[in-house]
Amino acid sequence: MQIEKISINEKEYPQQLKNIYDPPQCLYVLGNKNILNQKGIAIVGSRKCTNYGKEMAIKISEELSKNKINIISGLAIGIDSYAHFGNIKIQNNKNEYGKTIAVLGSGIDQIYPKQNVELARKIIQTGGCIISEYPIGTMPKKEHFPQRNRIISGLSFGVVIVEAQEKSGALITADFAVEQGREVFAIPGDINKKESIGSNQLIKDGAKMVTSIIDILEEMF
Repeated sequence: MQIEKISINEKEYPQQLKNIYDPPQCLYVLGNKNILNQKGIAIVGSRKCTNYGKEMAIKISEELSKNKINIISGLAIGIDSYAHFGNIKIQNNKNEYGKTIAVLGSGIDQIYPKQNVELARKIIQTGGCIISEYPIGTMPKKEHFPQRNRIISGLSFGVVIVEAQEKSGALITADFAVEQGREVFAIPGDINKKESIGSNQLIKDGAKMVTSIIDILEEMF
């Protein structure tokens, strides 16, 4: 399987993404590019997540996937990884579920973090794909990841924040979602845990609280 380059003027380029401010002029894609124009939900959150956050990310991902909704995230450790994992663990040969899309802050040949190389391989094996706006050979840089977040939200119908500390990259994704006119969802967390400060604040600020996937589906259909 080869890495493909899709320019903004090609029909394979995701229409949702084309309509955001400052869309990538091209995308590098490894895997199933056909899912890029299907309906998806982003699931993001803290890298240092709690067991509760892990369980919620997997559960929401599984249930949305079973409703034929693609899961979009950033392949980071923590909530992102569990969101991807929730999707790939339920896949079967009938190809009846949504797939997962990982958006990188590096070139596709420079998977980051390294411990998620195997997860990336499984995403592709189960019919998902890995994408990046960065050319092959581009190393991960700190400034790439906030930029990457606009693509995560831009590809999606809405963004689910599972856990986020007071200052978190997941909150940057939520900000992009608001700018792009996407829905912002948040899972309520333990008020005694620092990992819940950002997500609980989003709910106070008007994000839709998620206690089951029905809260998401009723906004989508």
